[in-house]
Amino acid sequence: MTHPLDPLSADEYLVARDVLDKAGLLTPTTRFAYVGLEEPPKQDVLNGTARGRALRAYLIDVATGELADVVVSVSRAEVVRRHVLDPARDGQLPILDEDFVKVDEIVHADPGWQDAVRRRGITDLGTVRVCPLTAGWYGHAGEEGRRIVRVLAFVQEYPSDLAWAHPIDGLAAYVDLVEGRVYRLIDEAVLPVPGESGDYSQVEPRTTLRPIEITQPDGPSFRLDGNLLEWQGWSVRIGFDAREGLTLHQLSVDGRPVIYRASVPEMVVPYGDPGPARYFQTYFDNGEYLIGKFANSLELGCDCLGEITYLDATVADDHGRPRTIRNAVCLHEEDVGIGWKHTDIFDGSSRTRRRRRLVISFFTTVGNYDYGYYWYLYLDGTIELEVKLTGVIWTSSHPGGDYPYATEVAPGLGAPAHQHLFGARLDMMVDGTGNAVDEIDVHGLPIGPDNPYGNALTRTITRLSRESGATRLADPARGRVWRIASTERNNRLGQPTAYVLHPQPAPVLLAAEGSTLHGRAGFATKHLWVTRYDEAERYPAGDYVNQHPGGAGLPGYVAADRDVDGQDIVVWHTFGPTHFPRTEDWPVMPVESCGFTLRPAGFFDRNPTLDLPEPDHCHRHVT
Repeated sequence: MTHPLDPLSADEYLVARDVLDKAGLLTPTTRFAYVGLEEPPKQDVLNGTARGRALRAYLIDVATGELADVVVSVSRAEVVRRHVLDPARDGQLPILDEDFVKVDEIVHADPGWQDAVRRRGITDLGTVRVCPLTAGWYGHAGEEGRRIVRVLAFVQEYPSDLAWAHPIDGLAAYVDLVEGRVYRLIDEAVLPVPGESGDYSQVEPRTTLRPIEITQPDGPSFRLDGNLLEWQGWSVRIGFDAREGLTLHQLSVDGRPVIYRASVPEMVVPYGDPGPARYFQTYFDNGEYLIGKFANSLELGCDCLGEITYLDATVADDHGRPRTIRNAVCLHEEDVGIGWKHTDIFDGSSRTRRRRRLVISFFTTVGNYDYGYYWYLYLDGTIELEVKLTGVIWTSSHPGGDYPYATEVAPGLGAPAHQHLFGARLDMMVDGTGNAVDEIDVHGLPIGPDNPYGNALTRTITRLSRESGATRLADPARGRVWRIASTERNNRLGQPTAYVLHPQPAPVLLAAEGSTLHGRAGFATKHLWVTRYDEAERYPAGDYVNQHPGGAGLPGYVAADRDVDGQDIVVWHTFGPTHFPRTEDWPVMPVESCGFTLRPAGFFDRNPTLDLPEPDHCHRHVT
């Protein structure tokens, strides 16, 4: 360990497991649902006084259902804290890898499910693929405190067949993971299983595209020392977590801090089909499945193009032992067109400079969907996050006609409407820990004595001073942005140095107010939340998301109504698309992007890219 924020090493996982074993907290039926770095207090890191290493683990006894949240000091080889959960109140811990295999065996062995599948004309049960899906929480009698999943199924007729093309609709099995049995079967209707193949592996590739080669003969312009990445004035520590995936720490430019910690610790994917066999389809991919565990091993020329540097990631398996994901994080530079350009009508000069960015990315696959998280750092100080969504859309049997909740994407094959709502956590530190957020709207003014021709254009700036007033919605009609300003430093013009959050406006959570989903995914009901920094407040939907009854996370955090004006603050941003699938999204979806941008505003005294070198043969005079 060279820095207190470095990712956990394989040895640290093993030491912690040994500590838990010696403390009598591991049995043959104990499983690790999550293991991650217990980060030291922020002020200790900033002061250089952080000492020792610790990790946090979620433990499940798969025989009894007992759940525990423990913290282990690796440095002192001792258990620091152990909290036993009440699953009826606190919810369940994330899904285990072994649950996928276990559920497949349970469902296939259930006589009622077998009969239901055969009634749909499927005689070979060996072709049926089951999907264990997190159950949510709906207040159903008999489900309180039980560790359960709900199961939908598909048919895969041959090894390369796309199972998603053949959903077995109208049938859902509810499985108790502790009891190891199907406790309820929803057999709503015998619907036809769509028959058209979706096997895109058989498509003949086009031959008319010519190669594009990207080279850097002198190597990349960045420097990587362990997990410390430096590039063109930027400095950032790269982390990786089983729950959050890629994390960025102590992000600064020209030696000046901007963000202490940036990540996307939650994503909720609510589906919009209210049918009896589908109403429960809502997935919190971070808190219920742990997206970092499913990170892809990236390949040169496939996932990353050019002069590439990779970082491996280490996560824990169900038994708490380390597992290395090779090439989990990709680092490279990209040319992204014109940085600035001007042809001057007075001096006759014409100058152009190219724009470049540093890309830090990873890709993960959660069930049918694939997500790429791309953090961009630009030469002009801009920070951008782009999330790329691709993979296979979830499918259903389409009843025909103008069915309001799904699109028919192939004969008899439906794709239900859904949302992807990402929750970013930005622990801001613009020129220090004293920051404040201003909401800025632009607007015109009515004709009057000060605006006789009606052309006035101005803005309204509103300081968000307390948490109760800092839960906000985007407003594209007003060009609404949020400025995160330092209250400790001004620029040479006397203005506070700042970064401005530019959202990509889209609908927030569309589930009905008063629904259990609305209560569980409260973070997704607003585009912006601002909270006072608290090291215990890491997750937008709370610590324990799976089967939680609701009310945790951001709505609970802001209930304290703390002062956020000139304080150490965290900015939380919800973003993402609402998706009514198209036929073009089948059988595999072209990338759809979403994200946000943070741009410096008064942070630099002038354009910080004036010193970029001129490309060969670009400078000329206009006659």
